[in-house]
Amino acid sequence: MKFLHTMIRVADLEKSIEFYTDVLGMIVLDRAENTEYRYTLVFVGYADQPDGTSIELTYNWDTDQYDMGNAFGHLALGVDDIYAACDKIKDLGGKVTREPGPVKGGATHIAFITDPDNYQIELIQLS
Repeated sequence: MKFLHTMIRVADLEKSIEFYTDVLGMIVLDRAENTEYRYTLVFVGYADQPDGTSIELTYNWDTDQYDMGNAFGHLALGVDDIYAACDKIKDLGGKVTREPGPVKGGATHIAFITDPDNYQIELIQLS
């Protein structure tokens, strides 16, 4: 088996695409529209990882708000320099909700940001 993608529902597709491409540096890998059932799927991921996991942004044309619920945790991205990444994300208008620093009781440095729909994204220092 191979892990392919994670799907999240988004209220403003263009705003979400802008966040994942401009702020997080991903590219649009694929896009499909279904006029009969009124939804659009956009897959985003990293150009240097064409066979890697992607995020499916699902936009239901007739829905402009979702309840977040309490079961979903977060997405996680590895970064080479978590401090520089958070500075860049802030400069690009992104929201850092937990500043970078060591995880409680450990040495790994992490931070949290949110996307336009308030999904939590954990950044993890790779080196």
